[in-house]
Amino acid sequence: MKILDWYILKRYLFTFLMMLLLFIPIGITVNLAEKVGRIIENNAPLGEVVIYYMNFTVYFANLLFPLFLFLSVIWFTSKLANNTEIVAFLSSGVSFSRFLRPYIIGATIVASLGMFLGMYLAPVASQGFNEFKFKYLSKHKSVQQTKDVYQQINDNDYIYVSNFIPRNNSGQNFTYEHFEGNELKYKMFADRISYIEADSAYRLTNYMKRSFENGIETIEKENRKLLDLPFELEDLTPVQYAAETKSYGELLRFIAAEKRRGSPNIGRYEVVKLRKWSLPVSIFILTIIAVAVSSVKRRGGMGANLAVGIAIAMIYVFFDKVFGVMAEQSDFSAVVAVWFPNVIFGILAIYLLQNAKR
Repeated sequence: MKILDWYILKRYLFTFLMMLLLFIPIGITVNLAEKVGRIIENNAPLGEVVIYYMNFTVYFANLLFPLFLFLSVIWFTSKLANNTEIVAFLSSGVSFSRFLRPYIIGATIVASLGMFLGMYLAPVASQGFNEFKFKYLSKHKSVQQTKDVYQQINDNDYIYVSNFIPRNNSGQNFTYEHFEGNELKYKMFADRISYIEADSAYRLTNYMKRSFENGIETIEKENRKLLDLPFELEDLTPVQYAAETKSYGELLRFIAAEKRRGSPNIGRYEVVKLRKWSLPVSIFILTIIAVAVSSVKRRGGMGANLAVGIAIAMIYVFFDKVFGVMAEQSDFSAVVAVWFPNVIFGILAIYLLQNAKR
Protein backbone atom coordinates (compact mmCIF):
# COMPACT_ATOMS: atom_id res chain seq x y z
CA MET A 1 0.00 0.00 0.00
CA LYS A 2 1.40 3.40 -0.96
CA ILE A 3 1.82 6.51 1.17
CA LEU A 4 -1.44 8.02 -0.11
CA ASP A 5 -3.40 4.95 0.94
CA TRP A 6 -1.91 4.89 4.43
CA TYR A 7 -2.43 8.62 4.86
CA ILE A 8 -6.14 8.53 3.99
CA LEU A 9 -6.82 5.20 5.71
CA LYS A 10 -5.32 6.39 9.00
CA ARG A 11 -7.35 9.60 8.83
CA TYR A 12 -10.47 7.57 7.98
CA LEU A 13 -10.18 5.21 10.96
CA PHE A 14 -8.83 7.78 13.43
CA THR A 15 -11.57 10.33 12.71
CA PHE A 16 -14.24 7.64 13.00
CA LEU A 17 -12.83 6.54 16.36
CA MET A 18 -12.70 10.13 17.60
CA MET A 19 -16.31 10.66 16.48
CA LEU A 20 -17.39 7.66 18.56
CA LEU A 21 -15.37 8.79 21.58
CA LEU A 22 -16.87 12.27 21.27
CA PHE A 23 -20.55 11.42 20.85
CA ILE A 24 -20.88 8.37 23.12
CA PRO A 25 -20.05 10.28 26.36
CA ILE A 26 -22.45 13.02 25.25
CA GLY A 27 -25.18 10.44 24.69
CA ILE A 28 -24.55 8.86 28.10
CA THR A 29 -24.60 12.27 29.82
CA VAL A 30 -27.87 13.30 28.16
CA ASN A 31 -29.51 9.96 28.95
CA LEU A 32 -28.31 10.00 32.55
CA ALA A 33 -29.57 13.56 33.05
CA GLU A 34 -32.99 12.48 31.74
CA LYS A 35 -33.22 9.19 33.67
CA VAL A 36 -31.37 9.90 36.92
CA GLY A 37 -34.59 10.78 38.79
CA ARG A 38 -36.24 7.48 37.91
CA ILE A 39 -33.04 5.53 38.64
CA ILE A 40 -32.91 7.04 42.15
CA GLU A 41 -36.66 6.63 42.66
CA ASN A 42 -36.49 2.90 41.84
CA ASN A 43 -33.28 2.34 43.87
CA ALA A 44 -31.33 0.88 40.96
CA PRO A 45 -28.02 -0.60 42.27
CA LEU A 46 -24.88 1.25 41.16
CA GLY A 47 -23.42 -1.90 39.62
CA GLU A 48 -26.50 -2.41 37.45
CA VAL A 49 -26.43 1.25 36.41
CA VAL A 50 -22.79 0.92 35.29
CA ILE A 51 -23.59 -2.25 33.32
CA TYR A 52 -26.64 -0.54 31.82
CA TYR A 53 -24.52 2.29 30.40
CA MET A 54 -21.96 -0.17 29.08
CA ASN A 55 -24.81 -1.91 27.26
CA PHE A 56 -26.21 1.50 26.27
CA THR A 57 -22.88 2.32 24.59
CA VAL A 58 -22.80 -0.88 22.52
CA TYR A 59 -26.54 -0.75 21.74
CA PHE A 60 -26.53 2.78 20.32
CA ALA A 61 -23.10 2.47 18.71
CA ASN A 62 -24.55 -0.43 16.72
CA LEU A 63 -27.63 1.59 15.72
CA LEU A 64 -25.68 4.72 14.71
CA PHE A 65 -22.52 3.08 13.32
CA PRO A 66 -23.10 4.16 9.69
CA LEU A 67 -24.08 7.73 10.59
CA PHE A 68 -21.03 8.27 12.81
CA LEU A 69 -18.88 7.02 9.97
CA PHE A 70 -20.67 9.19 7.42
CA LEU A 71 -20.11 12.38 9.40
CA SER A 72 -16.49 11.51 10.18
CA VAL A 73 -15.72 10.91 6.48
CA ILE A 74 -17.30 14.25 5.54
CA TRP A 75 -15.31 15.96 8.29
CA PHE A 76 -11.83 14.83 7.37
CA THR A 77 -12.42 14.79 3.59
CA SER A 78 -13.64 18.39 3.78
CA LYS A 79 -10.42 19.29 5.57
CA LEU A 80 -8.44 17.65 2.78
CA ALA A 81 -10.44 19.62 0.20
CA ASN A 82 -10.07 22.94 2.05
CA ASN A 83 -6.31 22.41 2.28
CA THR A 84 -6.30 21.67 -1.50
CA GLU A 85 -4.73 18.27 -0.76
CA ILE A 86 -7.29 16.49 -2.95
CA VAL A 87 -6.44 18.83 -5.85
CA ALA A 88 -2.77 17.96 -5.35
CA PHE A 89 -3.53 14.23 -5.37
CA LEU A 90 -5.59 14.39 -8.55
CA SER A 91 -3.17 16.79 -10.27
CA SER A 92 -0.36 14.28 -9.73
CA GLY A 93 -2.12 11.86 -12.07
CA VAL A 94 -4.08 9.89 -9.46
CA SER A 95 -7.56 9.05 -10.77
CA PHE A 96 -10.60 9.65 -8.59
CA SER A 97 -11.22 5.89 -8.47
CA ARG A 98 -7.66 5.37 -7.23
CA PHE A 99 -8.15 8.16 -4.69
CA LEU A 100 -11.30 6.37 -3.47
CA ARG A 101 -9.53 3.04 -2.85
CA PRO A 102 -8.33 3.66 0.75
CA TYR A 103 -11.85 4.80 1.62
CA ILE A 104 -13.21 1.46 0.40
CA ILE A 105 -10.54 -0.40 2.38
CA GLY A 106 -11.47 1.58 5.47
CA ALA A 107 -15.17 0.91 4.87
CA THR A 108 -14.40 -2.82 4.61
CA ILE A 109 -12.64 -2.77 7.98
CA VAL A 110 -15.44 -0.83 9.66
CA ALA A 111 -18.17 -2.92 7.99
CA SER A 112 -16.49 -6.12 9.25
CA LEU A 113 -16.41 -4.71 12.78
CA GLY A 114 -20.02 -3.56 12.42
CA MET A 115 -21.14 -7.00 11.25
CA PHE A 116 -19.40 -8.70 14.19
CA LEU A 117 -20.94 -6.16 16.56
CA GLY A 118 -24.44 -6.65 15.13
CA MET A 119 -24.24 -10.44 14.97
CA TYR A 120 -22.78 -11.18 18.41
CA LEU A 121 -22.09 -8.22 20.75
CA ALA A 122 -25.16 -6.03 20.18
CA PRO A 123 -27.66 -8.84 21.06
CA VAL A 124 -26.05 -9.29 24.48
CA ALA A 125 -26.07 -5.51 25.05
CA SER A 126 -29.69 -5.28 23.88
CA GLN A 127 -30.77 -7.89 26.43
CA GLY A 128 -29.23 -6.01 29.34
CA PHE A 129 -30.29 -2.60 28.03
CA ASN A 130 -33.96 -3.51 27.59
CA GLU A 131 -34.22 -5.49 30.84
CA PHE A 132 -32.83 -2.57 32.87
CA LYS A 133 -35.09 -0.12 31.03
CA PHE A 134 -38.20 -2.16 31.82
CA LYS A 135 -37.16 -2.87 35.43
CA TYR A 136 -36.14 0.64 36.46
CA LEU A 137 -37.04 3.19 33.79
CA SER A 138 -40.41 2.26 32.29
CA LYS A 139 -43.16 4.68 33.30
CA HIS A 140 -45.97 2.24 32.56
CA LYS A 141 -44.53 -1.09 33.59
CA SER A 142 -47.34 -1.58 36.10
CA VAL A 143 -49.89 -1.72 33.29
CA GLN A 144 -47.76 -3.20 30.54
CA GLN A 145 -49.74 -5.81 28.69
CA THR A 146 -49.63 -7.91 25.57
CA LYS A 147 -52.73 -7.85 23.36
CA ASP A 148 -54.24 -10.41 20.99
CA VAL A 149 -51.65 -13.16 21.42
CA TYR A 150 -52.22 -16.06 19.07
CA GLN A 151 -49.62 -18.83 19.13
CA GLN A 152 -49.17 -22.29 17.66
CA ILE A 153 -47.24 -23.96 20.47
CA ASN A 154 -46.70 -27.29 18.67
CA ASP A 155 -48.08 -29.24 15.71
CA ASN A 156 -51.43 -29.87 17.39
CA ASP A 157 -52.09 -27.09 19.89
CA TYR A 158 -53.02 -23.41 19.59
CA ILE A 159 -53.59 -20.77 22.26
CA TYR A 160 -55.16 -17.33 22.24
CA VAL A 161 -55.49 -14.60 24.88
CA SER A 162 -56.99 -11.16 24.26
CA ASN A 163 -54.53 -9.45 26.61
CA PHE A 164 -51.98 -10.52 29.18
CA ILE A 165 -50.61 -8.44 32.07
CA PRO A 166 -47.06 -9.54 33.05
CA ARG A 167 -47.26 -7.70 36.38
CA ASN A 168 -49.62 -10.32 37.82
CA ASN A 169 -49.22 -13.07 35.20
CA SER A 170 -52.89 -13.01 34.26
CA GLY A 171 -54.87 -12.64 31.06
CA GLN A 172 -58.41 -12.46 29.73
CA ASN A 173 -60.46 -14.41 27.18
CA PHE A 174 -58.22 -17.46 27.02
CA THR A 175 -58.76 -20.17 24.40
CA TYR A 176 -56.92 -23.47 23.94
CA GLU A 177 -57.49 -25.73 20.91
CA HIS A 178 -56.18 -29.26 20.39
CA PHE A 179 -56.20 -30.87 16.93
CA GLU A 180 -55.34 -34.34 15.72
CA GLY A 181 -54.67 -34.01 12.02
CA ASN A 182 -57.36 -31.68 10.75
CA GLU A 183 -59.91 -32.72 13.38
CA LEU A 184 -60.60 -30.57 16.45
CA LYS A 185 -60.59 -32.88 19.50
CA TYR A 186 -61.27 -30.39 22.26
CA LYS A 187 -61.41 -26.69 22.96
CA MET A 188 -61.04 -24.96 26.32
CA PHE A 189 -62.33 -21.48 27.24
CA ALA A 190 -61.78 -19.28 30.28
CA ASP A 191 -62.68 -15.70 31.10
CA ARG A 192 -59.40 -15.39 32.94
CA ILE A 193 -56.11 -17.30 33.06
CA SER A 194 -53.53 -16.82 35.83
CA TYR A 195 -50.17 -18.46 36.30
CA ILE A 196 -49.74 -19.78 39.87
CA GLU A 197 -46.01 -19.91 40.47
CA ALA A 198 -46.25 -21.98 43.67
CA ASP A 199 -48.04 -24.78 41.78
CA SER A 200 -46.29 -24.23 38.41
CA ALA A 201 -49.75 -24.43 36.88
CA TYR A 202 -52.47 -22.23 35.37
CA ARG A 203 -55.72 -21.32 37.11
CA LEU A 204 -58.67 -20.90 34.76
CA THR A 205 -61.70 -18.88 35.90
CA ASN A 206 -65.16 -19.63 34.43
CA TYR A 207 -63.64 -22.64 32.73
CA MET A 208 -65.41 -24.60 29.98
CA LYS A 209 -64.14 -27.50 27.87
CA ARG A 210 -65.88 -28.84 24.76
CA SER A 211 -64.66 -32.30 23.67
CA PHE A 212 -65.56 -34.04 20.40
CA GLU A 213 -65.37 -37.82 20.07
CA ASN A 214 -67.09 -39.91 17.38
CA GLY A 215 -69.50 -37.11 16.62
CA ILE A 216 -70.49 -36.73 20.27
CA GLU A 217 -69.88 -33.43 22.07
CA THR A 218 -69.10 -33.37 25.79
CA ILE A 219 -69.13 -30.14 27.80
CA GLU A 220 -67.31 -29.66 31.10
CA LYS A 221 -67.73 -26.52 33.22
CA GLU A 222 -66.13 -25.31 36.46
CA ASN A 223 -65.87 -21.95 38.20
CA ARG A 224 -62.15 -22.50 38.77
CA LYS A 225 -59.79 -25.17 37.55
CA LEU A 226 -56.05 -25.64 38.05
CA LEU A 227 -54.31 -27.21 35.03
CA ASP A 228 -50.78 -28.05 33.98
CA LEU A 229 -50.88 -26.88 30.36
CA PRO A 230 -48.14 -27.71 27.80
CA PHE A 231 -46.82 -24.21 27.13
CA GLU A 232 -44.54 -21.71 28.85
CA LEU A 233 -45.51 -18.39 30.38
CA GLU A 234 -43.37 -16.69 27.71
CA ASP A 235 -45.79 -17.96 25.06
CA LEU A 236 -48.42 -15.64 26.55
CA THR A 237 -46.00 -12.73 26.95
CA PRO A 238 -43.91 -12.51 23.76
CA VAL A 239 -41.19 -9.89 24.22
CA GLN A 240 -41.23 -7.29 21.43
CA TYR A 241 -37.44 -6.93 21.49
CA ALA A 242 -36.78 -10.69 21.69
CA ALA A 243 -35.14 -10.84 18.25
CA GLU A 244 -32.66 -8.10 19.16
CA THR A 245 -31.26 -10.21 22.00
CA LYS A 246 -30.23 -13.21 19.90
CA SER A 247 -27.06 -13.92 17.94
CA TYR A 248 -27.57 -14.54 14.24
CA GLY A 249 -27.75 -18.34 14.47
CA GLU A 250 -30.16 -18.17 17.40
CA LEU A 251 -32.22 -15.58 15.55
CA LEU A 252 -32.69 -17.84 12.52
CA ARG A 253 -33.92 -20.68 14.73
CA PHE A 254 -36.13 -18.30 16.71
CA ILE A 255 -37.81 -16.92 13.56
CA ALA A 256 -38.40 -20.43 12.21
CA ALA A 257 -40.07 -21.44 15.49
CA GLU A 258 -42.18 -18.26 15.59
CA LYS A 259 -43.37 -18.87 12.02
CA ARG A 260 -44.54 -22.34 12.99
CA ARG A 261 -46.41 -20.80 15.94
CA GLY A 262 -48.07 -18.17 13.77
CA SER A 263 -46.57 -15.27 15.71
CA PRO A 264 -47.91 -11.81 14.73
CA ASN A 265 -44.42 -10.32 15.22
CA ILE A 266 -42.67 -12.03 12.29
CA GLY A 267 -42.27 -8.72 10.42
CA ARG A 268 -40.47 -7.20 13.41
CA TYR A 269 -38.14 -10.21 13.68
CA GLU A 270 -37.40 -10.26 9.94
CA VAL A 271 -36.45 -6.56 10.05
CA VAL A 272 -33.93 -7.28 12.82
CA LYS A 273 -32.44 -10.17 10.83
CA LEU A 274 -32.13 -8.27 7.55
CA ARG A 275 -30.62 -5.19 9.20
CA LYS A 276 -27.65 -7.29 10.31
CA TRP A 277 -26.75 -7.51 6.60
CA SER A 278 -27.97 -4.14 5.38
CA LEU A 279 -25.95 -2.16 7.93
CA PRO A 280 -22.51 -3.21 6.56
CA VAL A 281 -23.71 -2.44 3.02
CA SER A 282 -24.90 1.01 4.11
CA ILE A 283 -21.38 1.77 5.36
CA PHE A 284 -20.00 1.46 1.81
CA ILE A 285 -22.86 3.50 0.33
CA LEU A 286 -22.58 6.31 2.87
CA THR A 287 -18.79 6.37 2.55
CA ILE A 288 -19.04 6.93 -1.22
CA ILE A 289 -21.70 9.63 -0.78
CA ALA A 290 -19.59 11.37 1.89
CA VAL A 291 -16.48 11.41 -0.32
CA ALA A 292 -18.42 12.63 -3.36
CA VAL A 293 -20.11 15.43 -1.38
CA SER A 294 -17.06 16.64 0.55
CA SER A 295 -14.19 16.18 -1.93
CA VAL A 296 -15.09 19.45 -3.70
CA LYS A 297 -13.86 22.71 -2.16
CA ARG A 298 -16.93 24.88 -1.57
CA ARG A 299 -17.33 28.57 -0.84
CA GLY A 300 -18.92 27.75 2.52
CA GLY A 301 -16.01 25.52 3.45
CA MET A 302 -16.39 22.59 5.83
CA GLY A 303 -19.64 23.98 7.24
CA ALA A 304 -21.39 23.73 3.88
CA ASN A 305 -20.25 20.12 3.44
CA LEU A 306 -21.38 19.20 6.94
CA ALA A 307 -24.77 20.84 6.35
CA VAL A 308 -25.28 18.82 3.17
CA GLY A 309 -24.06 15.69 4.91
CA ILE A 310 -26.35 16.10 7.91
CA ALA A 311 -29.33 16.71 5.59
CA ILE A 312 -28.57 13.48 3.69
CA ALA A 313 -28.10 11.59 6.97
CA MET A 314 -31.46 12.78 8.29
CA ILE A 315 -33.23 11.74 5.08
CA TYR A 316 -31.58 8.31 5.30
CA VAL A 317 -32.70 7.88 8.91
CA PHE A 318 -36.22 9.00 7.98
CA PHE A 319 -36.51 6.41 5.20
CA ASP A 320 -35.01 3.69 7.40
CA LYS A 321 -37.34 4.34 10.34
CA VAL A 322 -40.54 4.83 8.36
CA PHE A 323 -40.15 1.68 6.28
CA GLY A 324 -38.98 -0.29 9.32
CA VAL A 325 -42.12 0.64 11.27
CA MET A 326 -44.30 -0.24 8.26
CA ALA A 327 -42.81 -3.74 8.14
CA GLU A 328 -43.07 -4.22 11.91
CA GLN A 329 -46.72 -3.20 12.19
CA SER A 330 -48.23 -4.40 8.93
CA ASP A 331 -47.85 -6.95 6.15
CA PHE A 332 -45.40 -4.71 4.30
CA SER A 333 -42.40 -6.73 3.03
CA ALA A 334 -39.46 -6.69 5.46
CA VAL A 335 -37.04 -7.14 2.55
CA VAL A 336 -38.35 -4.01 0.83
CA ALA A 337 -38.46 -2.06 4.09
CA VAL A 338 -34.84 -2.81 5.02
CA TRP A 339 -33.20 -2.63 1.59
CA PHE A 340 -35.19 0.20 -0.01
CA PRO A 341 -33.14 2.99 1.69
CA ASN A 342 -29.91 1.31 0.61
CA VAL A 343 -31.13 0.97 -2.97
CA ILE A 344 -32.21 4.63 -3.17
CA PHE A 345 -29.03 5.92 -1.58
CA GLY A 346 -26.95 3.48 -3.61
CA ILE A 347 -28.33 5.11 -6.78
CA LEU A 348 -27.61 8.52 -5.25
CA ALA A 349 -24.04 7.38 -4.46
CA ILE A 350 -23.45 6.35 -8.09
CA TYR A 351 -24.84 9.66 -9.37
CA LEU A 352 -22.75 11.77 -6.98
CA LEU A 353 -19.65 9.70 -7.69
CA GLN A 354 -19.98 10.24 -11.43
CA ASN A 355 -20.34 13.99 -10.91
CA ALA A 356 -17.35 14.04 -8.55
CA LYS A 357 -15.20 12.27 -11.15
CA ARG A 358 -16.07 14.95 -13.72
